[in-house]
Amino acid sequence: MEKYQEWMRVARGEAPADLLITGARIINVYTGEILETSLAVHQGRFVGFGDYEAINTLELAGRHIAPGFIDAHVHLESSMASPSEFVKAVLPRGTTSVAADPHEIANVLGTEGIQYMLKASENQPMDLLFTLPSCVPATHMETAGARLEAADLAPFLYHPRILALAEMMNYPGVIFGDKGVLEKIREAHRRAKPVDGHAPGLSGKALNAYLSAGISSDHECTTAEEAMEKMRGGMHIMVREGTCAQNLDALLPALNEQTSRRMMWCTDDRHPHDLIHEGHMDDIIRRAIAEGIDPVMAIQMATLNPAEYFSLKDRGAIAPGKRADFVVIGDLEALHIEAVYVKGKRVAERGRLLADLLLPETPAPPESMKIKPEQLDFSLKAEGESIRVIDVVPGQVVTGSLVMAAAMEQGMAVADAARDLVKLAVVERYTGKAGCGIAFVRGLGIRDGALASTVGHDSHNLIVAGDSDEDMKTAAAAVIEMKGGMAVVSRGRVMASLPLAIAGLMSTAPMETIEEQMNALIREAKVLGCPLADPFMTLGFLSLPVIPSLKLTDRGLVDVDRFELVSVFTDTP
Repeated sequence: MEKYQEWMRVARGEAPADLLITGARIINVYTGEILETSLAVHQGRFVGFGDYEAINTLELAGRHIAPGFIDAHVHLESSMASPSEFVKAVLPRGTTSVAADPHEIANVLGTEGIQYMLKASENQPMDLLFTLPSCVPATHMETAGARLEAADLAPFLYHPRILALAEMMNYPGVIFGDKGVLEKIREAHRRAKPVDGHAPGLSGKALNAYLSAGISSDHECTTAEEAMEKMRGGMHIMVREGTCAQNLDALLPALNEQTSRRMMWCTDDRHPHDLIHEGHMDDIIRRAIAEGIDPVMAIQMATLNPAEYFSLKDRGAIAPGKRADFVVIGDLEALHIEAVYVKGKRVAERGRLLADLLLPETPAPPESMKIKPEQLDFSLKAEGESIRVIDVVPGQVVTGSLVMAAAMEQGMAVADAARDLVKLAVVERYTGKAGCGIAFVRGLGIRDGALASTVGHDSHNLIVAGDSDEDMKTAAAAVIEMKGGMAVVSRGRVMASLPLAIAGLMSTAPMETIEEQMNALIREAKVLGCPLADPFMTLGFLSLPVIPSLKLTDRGLVDVDRFELVSVFTDTP
């Protein structure tokens, strides 16, 4: 109560403010205007427009200021860095809040993983807020490190930093009324939390059924037509621009003055290289402006829209009563971020956190790797002359489905580098049994080597791809020895590696070190012939059995369109 009295006393002009910002061009995301006036800040809040007496003055000489940016949907784990290192990367770029889904670490460690992320994100200089993983495991067709039911999730809905039920990927479970799935949705609604969606390509009556369960958003749209249909049904659309999946260009035709308030930006998954060199939310806004989107509208989609969607009533705009999270912008068109403020305090300038800003240390991670190298066997007995093949789509998490003639040696199905037919394996890493699914993929381009990683969405089992069983075993063994991580092997030698000690997903090293190691991995993958910009991001999504069309889990090949396991071998041309 005392704080409210103090804010109002200063707002009335009866006491000096902590800070008066003068000479600013204020981006008002409520009205779409750019206001030229002074702005008072006191005890972490904006308290009024106009001239005020103040203890300190910040003269901006015509620079713009905008609300701090909010990422509507992100997996911190995809940065491969600890929460503190993630903050170091994105806060100087103007991101002051994120709605993070700890789905990845929850699939590895269950509720212990959620608790770990909540603990590791405490006392940060920006707000790391969370949505609650809804699909652990994502499907019944894979083995995860945990199974989270409604009763396991319900206590977290009372946590002040839990904003919503996260992406409901099991859309068939929603559509056909799976009791466990609907109970999770009902628990979220009981706590007045929105339920984020995840329904790639869903349309017509199936979409109607999905919406009827109370799903509020979707970040999987790949066409403007899909986005429009979902918005007509009441959905909020999160326009994703990540490292692997980039949908901004495709969705721009759906963005206009009428639809913009139902749309917001998100990164979903961004690797260190993009975070360091391209940016975070600032990069998306900059790209949108370059495509002709009004700068104020683009900023509104990164501020007010996600704030209102998640009922973050204290932020998302520059106005009296709102938290004084804001960015100082030197050039609006180029979106050059000169300084970042959180609760009225400067925390970053010129792309760097202030030197005296202390970030929490990363807690020690629990053990998550239970495979032994001697358990590995990537041989596959030939059971037909034709095989189903996963077809990589560059820049997307969706994959195609092909039928090709099998390559065979001594009765075994093998890789055929000449046709870009690479063997793919997913090894379960949680029970100690090392169950393994084996299939083939086209589009990785690997010759004379193998890639291995414990970042394999969504269950994050060990995923290996290569043109020989021997190199696949060497790559997998290297990752097992690191207790999680990534490796590139060529002709029996480990050429590059990246340890990921936190659940096989994140490193304890600085993000610059992670980037160096990641760059070495990508360089070596390209030496093997891989044409993809980020082979490991693509590799990680080849085991995601909720994104069409064909994927591989530890239990086998998944036809996502039919949502069932299928044989690698087929008589169907």
